[in-house]
Amino acid sequence: MEPGGTSADVLLQRPWLPVSISGWRLLTKSWFGETAYHILLTDVHCVWEERMDSVALQKRAQELNRRLRAPVKAFFSHLCEVVQPCLSGSDARPDSEAQISLARQDNGNISIKLKSELAGLPFYWEFHCTPAPVTVVCVQLVRPLLVMSHLLQRQVEQLGGLLGRKDAEIQDYRENGATLSRERLQTDVFEEQTYREDFMSKTLPLLCSEQPDAHGFNADLQRLYGAVVTRGNTRKRKLSEERSAEEDQPAATEKEADVPSSLGGSVTNTEEDVQEDAAGAKMADKPAAVQQSLPVTSKTAERPSSKPKKKKVVGLFR
Repeated sequence: MEPGGTSADVLLQRPWLPVSISGWRLLTKSWFGETAYHILLTDVHCVWEERMDSVALQKRAQELNRRLRAPVKAFFSHLCEVVQPCLSGSDARPDSEAQISLARQDNGNISIKLKSELAGLPFYWEFHCTPAPVTVVCVQLVRPLLVMSHLLQRQVEQLGGLLGRKDAEIQDYRENGATLSRERLQTDVFEEQTYREDFMSKTLPLLCSEQPDAHGFNADLQRLYGAVVTRGNTRKRKLSEERSAEEDQPAATEKEADVPSSLGGSVTNTEEDVQEDAAGAKMADKPAAVQQSLPVTSKTAERPSSKPKKKKVVGLFR
């Protein structure tokens, strides 16, 4: 699987995970294949990415590790074991001696440096992450977040309607003499507009403050993100199949239209051939007498005809 092809689709299925590297709190998602990887990082101000295939991996490994003679699969498996826990937010470290650091460069790029040990020798690696194209940002982050916001908005609207019906039910109980056994369980009637104004005034300042986990995805949001992108891919695949079916249908119709014409032409020729063969067969089957009559007819035609007798004119005068 090449990093520039289907890895983008696989990466889309992965949730954004909060991580901390060298004091930088980021959201990351990553895909590691057999000899390729694709990673995305964002601090909600910018999105960085890096894609590498086996050729690029081999070249960078030789630049950073002059004494390395191992094949790509050998050192790449080690790289995955060391890096994947760091990029997934896991506290577990397979290699306790591994050191990882992150630095932002003057040109806006991000460099993640890794130092570990491979076969008793130091192993160095660097991730050179550059700002991601707008298309990648929209596909991997903006579009799913917009769908998530619409989905959550609809959920809020349905919950508001449910609370309104619950209030009507409680009011009906009260009008029929029902009372609460515990006064502390009593609640006020739900007013949607009042609730929204109170929620925005109290919660929004907390989200906009510089809290460490303000931009993180919790488990519920990660599941929601996964459901949104899975549904989007299913719909895109269905539309692609329908479009392919519509494109194939005219071609099939033209092919079916060509078949009768070609068959008709061959049938017509065959009928003519059959008629010619039948005529020849009839000529061959004629009796000898009929065939001998032909010269007799010709002789009769050559015999001089007798002069017609003159008729007497019969009229008023004889």
